[in-house]
This record gives sequence, structure tokens and C-alpha cells, in this order.
Amino acid sequence: MQLNLERPDYQYTLRGANGSSALVNAQRLQASFIISPNQLIENWPVQDATALTSTHFDELLALNPELILLGTGARQVFPPAAVLAACLQHGIGVEVMANDSAARTYTILAGEGRRVVAAFLFAG
Repeated sequence: MQLNLERPDYQYTLRGANGSSALVNAQRLQASFIISPNQLIENWPVQDATALTSTHFDELLALNPELILLGTGARQVFPPAAVLAACLQHGIGVEVMANDSAARTYTILAGEGRRVVAAFLFAG
């Protein structure tokens, strides 16, 4: 069996995430952040999914995604319905899941060349 190292054709590779940190390229992040294949926004000022407002999603929507993944920490926590509705009004789907699941899903979608944006929440 031949194994080949395939390097993605985008700038930021999410290597994994859990409830307390994530690994982007070779950098360990322990504060909430937003990632797309070609952009990383560190220190996103949200730590709790229940405190999200539609204004918090402005940075994500500015990246022109077709889908937003929201990693809510060690477990799945849904934000207020108004936040999800605001995204849907823009025609953008939102999937909410625990960080580890969001990281796996993001990696697959980014690898397929999809316009995916993910936000990961970490409690301070």
C-alpha cells in the first residue's frame, strides 16, 4: 500500500478540537475562534452558546459561507432560536455540535472545497 501526504490547498488546517482547545496548523488555541479554509479569527469574544446574539454571527457571515458549523465546547448546546433564524434568513445553514464533532465535519467539508466557516467556543 502506498501512502501519500496530501497537503490541502488552503491556508488553515484544523487538526482537531475538544472542549478545552483546538489545533490549527501547529498552533494550539484555547480561546474561542472562527476558522475558514483561508482565514483564522482568534479570540472571538463568545464563550457560551446561550449568550450568542445575531450580531456575533456578523463576522461569520462576512466570510460568505454556504454553511456555518458551531462547536459549542465539550457538549452540544443550542444558541437562542433567533440566532439560528438570522442565519437561515440569509440562506445560510447552521449546524450546532460539540467541538470534536464540529472539527471532524469541518475538515471533511473544507477538504471537499466547500465554503464552510466554523466557530469554536471555549469557556474562559
